[in-house]
Parts: sequence; C-alpha cells; structure tokens
Amino acid sequence: MAMGVIGGGRTEAIMREIASLRAQRDELDSRIRFLESQLRVGAAPTTLPPSLHAAARGGGGLSPDMVRRYSHQLLLPDFGVQGQRRLSRSSVLVVGAGGLGSAVALYLAACGVGSLGIVDGDDVELGNLHRQVVHAEAYVGQPKVKSAAAACRAINSSINVLEHHLKLKPKNALDVVRQYDIVVDATNSLASRYMLSDCCVLLNKPLISGSTTGLEGQLTVYKHNGSPCYRCHFPNPTACQSGSANCTLGVVPGVIGCLQALETIKVATRVGEPLCGRMLHFDALSSSFKTVNKIHQRSSTCTVCGDNSNLTQDAFVMFDYDSFAQSTKSSKPTAIQNPLPKNARITCREYKRVLDSGRAHLLLDVRPVHHFQIASIANSVNIPLHELQERLPRLRDALSEVADVSHGNHRPLYFVCQSGDDSVAAVGILRENGFPYASAIAGGLECWAREVDPGFPVYW
Repeated sequence: MAMGVIGGGRTEAIMREIASLRAQRDELDSRIRFLESQLRVGAAPTTLPPSLHAAARGGGGLSPDMVRRYSHQLLLPDFGVQGQRRLSRSSVLVVGAGGLGSAVALYLAACGVGSLGIVDGDDVELGNLHRQVVHAEAYVGQPKVKSAAAACRAINSSINVLEHHLKLKPKNALDVVRQYDIVVDATNSLASRYMLSDCCVLLNKPLISGSTTGLEGQLTVYKHNGSPCYRCHFPNPTACQSGSANCTLGVVPGVIGCLQALETIKVATRVGEPLCGRMLHFDALSSSFKTVNKIHQRSSTCTVCGDNSNLTQDAFVMFDYDSFAQSTKSSKPTAIQNPLPKNARITCREYKRVLDSGRAHLLLDVRPVHHFQIASIANSVNIPLHELQERLPRLRDALSEVADVSHGNHRPLYFVCQSGDDSVAAVGILRENGFPYASAIAGGLECWAREVDPGFPVYW
C-alpha cells in the first residue's frame, strides 16, 4: 500500500512535537549530568539550577550552560548547533590512557562528548608523565583510569565519564565495546590493534586508530563509510611496524592523539571528511604531514570483514592475539650460534665482588651511545655492539695492559648491556676472534638495578 501524503498542518504539528520532545530529552540529559557532577563533589542539590531549566527555550535544543561552554564551536558554520548536539549524544570508548589516550580523552571531554569511557589496566608511572599529560604526579601508583577520569571531570563536569579498570581482552572486549558508538585505539600494542579491529568489525563500530614510533606517527579510520579494517591493511604482523611507546618524544603521541580526537568528532558529528581509506603520516623532525590516499579498499578476501569471513563472536573470544602478534616476528639476530659455556657468564652479584675487590679489569658497555649517556656503571667504557668488530685491535691493546696487572686466571674483561642478550653476543664475537677471557654479566643493567644497586637510574 502506498504511503499517504500528510497535510501541511499535520506536518507542522508533528515537527513541533518532535522539537518539544527533543528539548525535553536534552533537559533531562542536562539534569542527569548536573546531578552526577554534584554527586562527585559530594553535595547533590534538590533542584536543578534555573539556567538549566531553560533548556527548552531556544539554542537549538542546547541548554544555556551548553551554549556558554561551547559557544566558540557553535559559531563554526560547518559545526554549529547540530554538530554539538550530535557530539553530546555520542559515546566514545578510549582504549588506553597513555600518551595517545591522554590527548584524546582530554579533548573529547572538553569538546563535550556525551559519554566517555576510558579503559586501561595499568597504574600511573613517573617515567611516563612526559607524554601522558592527563595524569598528575599525585596519581603516581594509582590506576590510570582513575587519574584520567578525574582530569576529564575536572575539565568538564557535565559529561558522563566511565572507568574500566581492566586490560581489554577477547573475553571482555565485546561486552565493553558494545556499550559505545565509537572506539579509539590508543594502545600502541600490535596485539590490541588486531583485537580491537576484529571486535569493531563484529559489532559494526568505527575505529579511530593511531600509533607512534620514535619521532613518527600515523593515523587512520577503520570500518567507517566502507573503509577497510586493520586486517585488510595488515593481513599479518609481518606487514606491520610495531611502535614503541617507551621511546618517543612526549609531544609526538600528543600530536597524534589530538588528531585522533579530531577524527572521532568528525565521525560522531558527520562533519567533514574522516580519514577513511587514507592514512596520515607525521614526521616530527621535519614537522611534515603526508597522506596516503589509497591505503587499501576493503578486501573481499579479508578473513574478518571479507565476503567469506569466518570470524564469529565465539571464535573471537577464543583467539590468542598475543601469540598471533608474536608468531611471525623474526627473532633477534645474534652474533653467535652456540651457547656460551658457564664460565663465560657472571652474575651481577659476582661482578659486584670483582668490583669491590679492586682487581684490574675492563667493563665494556655495549649499549647504544644514547643509552650509555643516560646511565652507566662507574668507569665502564662504551663500545656499541655494532662497532665492536672494527674496534677489536684497540681492544686487544687495552686488554694486554689490564692482563699484565691481573691475578692468575682472573678474566679481566666483562660485558654489560641492558638485559644481557647483547653482552652474550659480544662475548661470542670475542671468542670467535681469539679473546677467550671474557664474561657476560647475566641479566645486564636490569638485574644490576634490581639486585645490586637499587639507586641505579632506571630508564627502560
């Protein structure tokens, strides 16, 4: 049956009723957010402030409080009241409250997202504050979600902030993610990227993905407006460049995090052109941006979002993403093929006794130069592992001088690195080149700081 045409008067009446209902809904939302903010400060009033009672009087359904708070956004013709209204009705889950998540969460809160969920299972650490600006020193040792939520509420008490103090895993991801409209991947973890992408495909959620590596960053929007998922772009971990959150200039994840917040707002408000099917690359050293316009269209053969996808929610819950992310990584090359004999290794405590005895010896630190400059054991000499082979002649001369004053069968040469692996490789190089008397300090400086010198500056 064909649908009848509604008369002009009836249409106007319906439109007026819709506008009235929307205004009532916005007034209720404002009341709820206000009361929630009062509960957080421990003084809930019995009545709503007069300014919020006027929510239905103009402002396109925005309360006077919202108009005052977001006026500079409302004045943008491309954003305006409609954009703000859509943003205030949206819900966003930020996965990770680190360097990326700090900028994302703060800006989404400040701009007025309706509900902001933050998920992270870690605690605030002093060594991360250079990039995780959502946290304060007072929260060191406390959960990141608690610190981040407090900062977001402090900047905007009218929004709803939800804390998920947990590590997102396949067994709990579906239940958490399905509560939100948009998901932001701020983890910088390869396993998490695959897991979140698969989860968003299953639940049909757009994913705003960002990552940083050193002084570079990248950003894209997956599974939105026909854009591919993460697996379309990176079918397996060998095609990925895994970022290191620990080695970065603090502002770099801040830049990418701000852009993630921008893309989230564009998706939530349907304003502008999100980075769908495009990837933005940022180079901090040259302050340059480059956009790859065609990263990949959705792959029809993708195992997750393709035409013959076999991924179900049950299969997702059982999938081991950590093992998958590690399975195709090439192992770290080593300079030796055979394990060292026991007498070519020494424990941190044993080396401490050598040090205390005053016996002549050389301690070679084979870490990169910039690591050595951060912290080192007193009187150690830095020869980066990749330079060791070419510096063997000079090392032989120096070792002869030490051997002349050493005692008996004492091995006058020791190697140290961060965790022990590179020092073992260094001993192997020397043994292959006629230096039988060298020992690797097992566990490296990590062990030294843990078992011998708790005051050693820990930078890793």
